[in-house]
Amino acid sequence: MNMAACSSTSGDPGPQSPPNSVQALLTNPFERRSLGDKLLVKDLGPDQPELLISQKTFEKNKTYKRGFSRVWYMKKPWLAGCPQVNAVFCFPCLLFKQSGADTSWTVTGVNDMKHLSEKIKKHECTKTHITSAVKLAVLGKANIATQLEKGYRIGVKKHNEEVDKNRHVLSKIIDCVKFCGDFELDLRGHEETETSGNPGGFRGLVDRVASLDSVLEEQLKTATDIKGTSKTVQNELLDCMLAVSKEYILEEVRRANYLAIQVDETTDISNHCQLVLVLRYIDPHNNVQERFFDFLPLRNENADTIAAELMERLGTILPEGQQGKLIAQAYDGAAVMRGTKGGVHGKVKEVYCNAHNVHCYAHQLNLIMQQATSHIPKIRIFFSDLGGFAAFFSRSFKRTAILDQVVAQRLPGTSTTTWNFHSFALNTVYEHKDDLLRCFQTIRDSADFDPLTVREAGGFVRMLGDEDFCFLLTLFHKIMPNVDMLFSQLQNRNIDSAYISGIIEGFTSSIQTVRDSIHSGLYSESVQQPLIKKERTLGHEEQQQSAREVCDTILSHTQERFSFTKHLISSTLLQGDLFHQHSQIFPEAALETTVEAFPLLDKAKLKTELSLIYDNAEFRACSGAVALLQFFIDNNLQELFAETVSLLKVLITTPMTTDEPDRCFPTLKRIKTFLRNTMTQDRLNALAMLSIEKKLIRSIPDFNTRVIERFATQERRAQFHYK
Repeated sequence: MNMAACSSTSGDPGPQSPPNSVQALLTNPFERRSLGDKLLVKDLGPDQPELLISQKTFEKNKTYKRGFSRVWYMKKPWLAGCPQVNAVFCFPCLLFKQSGADTSWTVTGVNDMKHLSEKIKKHECTKTHITSAVKLAVLGKANIATQLEKGYRIGVKKHNEEVDKNRHVLSKIIDCVKFCGDFELDLRGHEETETSGNPGGFRGLVDRVASLDSVLEEQLKTATDIKGTSKTVQNELLDCMLAVSKEYILEEVRRANYLAIQVDETTDISNHCQLVLVLRYIDPHNNVQERFFDFLPLRNENADTIAAELMERLGTILPEGQQGKLIAQAYDGAAVMRGTKGGVHGKVKEVYCNAHNVHCYAHQLNLIMQQATSHIPKIRIFFSDLGGFAAFFSRSFKRTAILDQVVAQRLPGTSTTTWNFHSFALNTVYEHKDDLLRCFQTIRDSADFDPLTVREAGGFVRMLGDEDFCFLLTLFHKIMPNVDMLFSQLQNRNIDSAYISGIIEGFTSSIQTVRDSIHSGLYSESVQQPLIKKERTLGHEEQQQSAREVCDTILSHTQERFSFTKHLISSTLLQGDLFHQHSQIFPEAALETTVEAFPLLDKAKLKTELSLIYDNAEFRACSGAVALLQFFIDNNLQELFAETVSLLKVLITTPMTTDEPDRCFPTLKRIKTFLRNTMTQDRLNALAMLSIEKKLIRSIPDFNTRVIERFATQERRAQFHYK
């Protein structure tokens, strides 16, 4: 093949061809490129793609088939491949075309596999190859004569010694920043002058390290270019550390088979609302990981804004072609769940079609109740007032003592995230309403309490005598037991489609019964309760309308939230305590549901593999999905049980209710703890990464070196690059 043939085959390099590819170098010769482009090609090295070379030869009446192996790239790093012509080239000779050079290595390529070894050996001995290799080696450096001069070599040595010192100092500063991140210490002091008695945790730590390190001490005293203690340098280092951490997480995610995301609404100590994004996946060492990845600031909390922010991040995490890896999305906030098609999860699923909306089922109930109350002002106020009972008595031992004396029943605390606490508080107030009235009245009549306590007790007396409050107290007293029962039933490990359908149907039927009783029984029951009438109160029809709205919201959200339960059914296929039962009667329905939910699985092969597992009594000792997956990996059985391993990875990656301790990762709790404890700073993401993912950062090989390399990419007065 001649040059013209190669060019016509390859055509324009196009935007897809890398600048170091054979195709690009033939179309746009190396000598025509700028110095910057040449150095880029040198840094990239030879392009070494897969080649589909197939050659038949006849020897001694036998036919031999030879092909190209990537082993040649390892043996001879100067080889470059061209998939367009299925041939190999000499990378240095292709760059620096010498007169008299063998054109088979620079123009047409070599695809004779039978004689490839001989051709390589002969080419390496040629003067043109050696000359081209030397030119490539010294490209971008001083010329050979200069490099051989004594003065130049002394200057290079001096420069590299300065780089060693600068990198050492910067590494110590990075260690100090990491330490502050580990223990959530503020990087800023109130006064960071040399004579300050309280320069802050970071500056104090740097000074203490400097007292033990003479190089750092000298740098802090004498350096005018970079000390590492200024706000600018700190922020740049934090940016670099965050970037290195994210790059490492993304490397793990892209090597994982599946990914799940968890998104939560959270607030820092300055009450700025934001979303936190957590990634869940199985890392290359087959460990389940939940990694904090980012805080997403919110301009407002509508579904379009949240979805746009989330989709932007997902685009960087899963590039084009990897969207199918996202198999689950989980949300812990009511705002992000609003709407079925218009909600955030619906918008994400439009792009990431395998991303089922799942959640811990205890939180499912929380979201249902929160949605049922948050958008109705009267209901929201009711639960806020309800939480005031426990808060009132918790503030004083004297208040608690009179509660024990009169009511003989403590009030449980309430929680905005665990709604069964609301249930306990509500039932206590409902059942001991008259006793609580006497308790508050006793406080008002007693001279032993301060005016604030007396005034607040009067407010609770009026609240317990309010017709609207009593009506809602009765309503939720009827609703809450059904919520508690559903919560308890969903913790059962023996879950199948019939079981889930039955308990959901029972729950909706109970709520419908409550709704039907609103007009007659519920109102007549509550109307006798109030002792004090307000001048302005809701009318009976308006009360009933609010109650019906609560019930309708719970019913509609129950149907929406529990629409995807197939992952729970799939988990029963690999539940060790059910293996004996499955060996007697194979769970066909669960298998069908699993394949329907995860079409990437091969049904026939999965059934065969599961049957073998069920029939082997030793597998019944399996304590969970993580243990079973680890067994297959430790015994190198991944290929043999390929479909079972795929299902295990899907189930382990998917957040769901489980009692397996290996699957419980409190990342979201750690994030909220960080936000409560840390001081508000400009670099929240980086500080959160250092604090929450401290173990990850310690495990990243050469973390400080990677940070320094990124830090050194900017133009700086201090030297960080070796010559």
